[in-house]
Amino acid sequence: MKHLAAYLLLGLGGNTSPSADDVKGVLESVGIDADEERLDKLIVELKGKDLQELIAEGATKLASVPSGGGGGGAAAAGPAAGGAAPEAAEEKKEEKKEEEKEESDEDMGFGLFD
Repeated sequence: MKHLAAYLLLGLGGNTSPSADDVKGVLESVGIDADEERLDKLIVELKGKDLQELIAEGATKLASVPSGGGGGGAAAAGPAAGGAAPEAAEEKKEEKKEEEKEESDEDMGFGLFD
């Protein structure tokens, strides 16, 4: 993915046919080592192709993929009598505490671009 991102950045910068050395240069400028095998495969696959056409074709393909937009479940009804309201408030507090604990995982043991 990092190779493709560098390739696309070069394309946006005006280089319509980036070479492997161009992509390596972009990656090395931010301290990332290029994987020769993957980079060579990417260059071969994209050689002679227009990036704008590839992006448009990909967007068309993605439009046909179902995305599960069935909507969420119905919201829980409020309490009919005053007796259940404190329990609901306690449950909400517990849920918030659990969510805060989940968010505290800083990098989850890996970096985004490793």
